[in-house]
Amino acid sequence: MSTAITTDTGFRITDRAQTRIGEIVSAQPGASGPDAVALRVAVLAGGCSGFQYSFKLDPQKTDDDIEIHAGQVRVLVDTSSMSLLEGAELDFVDRLMGAHFTVVNPIATSSCGCGTSFSID
Repeated sequence: MSTAITTDTGFRITDRAQTRIGEIVSAQPGASGPDAVALRVAVLAGGCSGFQYSFKLDPQKTDDDIEIHAGQVRVLVDTSSMSLLEGAELDFVDRLMGAHFTVVNPIATSSCGCGTSFSID
């Protein structure tokens, strides 16, 4: 049974992403309870295609953040980034070439070879 989380904007967090976020967070010193560190997902200007995804651990929720509770983990996305993530899916892939978070974004019209930057028309 899938426990993937889908927000009101259609931003989806897969089971694999939830599991990996939980592993990363639990490895942090003092990371337990509802106020544990969260994964911040952001879309920034830059990269080789115009926009790039950013993933980092962040213990602080700001007034501009949308806080998503996905199973036992938290994901923070600022409202500007969420407007570029509507209908997108956060996943975690573990392949021969490496393991990483990835975003499948339906509004992206092209992306770079590494998959961390994208453009829209």
